[in-house]
Amino acid sequence: HPLDSLTPNEFIRVQAIVNQSHPTSTTNLTFQYIGLNEPDKQAFLSWLQNHPTTIPPPRQAFVVARINHQTHELIIDFSRDDIVSDRIHHGFGYPSLTFQEQIDADQLVFNHAPFLAALNKRGLKVEQVVCGSFTVGWFGETKQNGRVVKIMCYYLDGTVNLYMRPIEAITVTVDLDAMNVIHFQDRLVVPVPKAAGTDYRESKQKPPLGPELKGITVVQPDGPSFTIDGSRVRWANWDFHLSFDARVGPIVSLASIYDTEKQEFRRVMYRGFVSELFVPYMDLTEEWYYRTFFDAGEYGYGLCAVPLEPLRDCPANAVYMGAYVAAQNGMPIEMPNVFCIFERNAGDVMWRHTETMIPPDL
Repeated sequence: HPLDSLTPNEFIRVQAIVNQSHPTSTTNLTFQYIGLNEPDKQAFLSWLQNHPTTIPPPRQAFVVARINHQTHELIIDFSRDDIVSDRIHHGFGYPSLTFQEQIDADQLVFNHAPFLAALNKRGLKVEQVVCGSFTVGWFGETKQNGRVVKIMCYYLDGTVNLYMRPIEAITVTVDLDAMNVIHFQDRLVVPVPKAAGTDYRESKQKPPLGPELKGITVVQPDGPSFTIDGSRVRWANWDFHLSFDARVGPIVSLASIYDTEKQEFRRVMYRGFVSELFVPYMDLTEEWYYRTFFDAGEYGYGLCAVPLEPLRDCPANAVYMGAYVAAQNGMPIEMPNVFCIFERNAGDVMWRHTETMIPPDL
């Protein structure tokens, strides 16, 4: 299907084509994003209407890569096994982070002597410190400051609720392209909150916990009412296509409902997904003001997906579907069980309305 997510083989083909065009022996090359290049809407709808007698629109991949410290936006045509567009992005804005460069940046601080000295001054154990990469936002600067992140660290030592124990007032700035520390600041010493009573894990909870609820089971003796054919899902009078993207996560396309009067499906949505979630912390403190996350564009909803756990995230009657994303080197990474599809009891009460003006005999 032209809207299906890229397959592992297509990821590998993308990597090979880009590497051939920009040999890694002489090029600093990282893949920040690889995904489906959405086909032209009108061409796709024409194919959909005349399928299967017409040729589908060309299948292409959209790639964002850092090549010698420049951001390239590439379109790769699989029918030609070639790059059909290669545009260098200029101006503000940088591609999304990869997990690998975040991990590498976070580890830099543990070899940075001033940072280790700052921990020692606070009496903190290095082995109990965890760090994360935070994007720096944009505040009207006319000069770009490069691809940099600020590393903020937290203290465990008795809890996994790391955000409850920030190591305040220490900021380490890392240049992602050079992958080195370019600025360090230890502004003041703020006591780290106590760990006691902050661990939220089930295994760490202490009684009394309240009455235990008895289990609930949904029984479907005839099996589920929905059907899954590749990426197409059909249930009751609904029909839609489901795919996955490293940036936006789940994508629902061609959602249609059956019109019983016209005896045909009526499309209600061509393509739908979460476009962005902007989270500004709005704290003027030196270590907080720049925290203005773009969750999809900077970190990726799809990249942050985790496997859903049966009986915890999804009920026993769920059907699971997986997906793939690209690693920093372009190779496919399997993301198992990122979707679960199930039916809930249609007899559950959703809402009830009372209208006192209606005569009781009606």
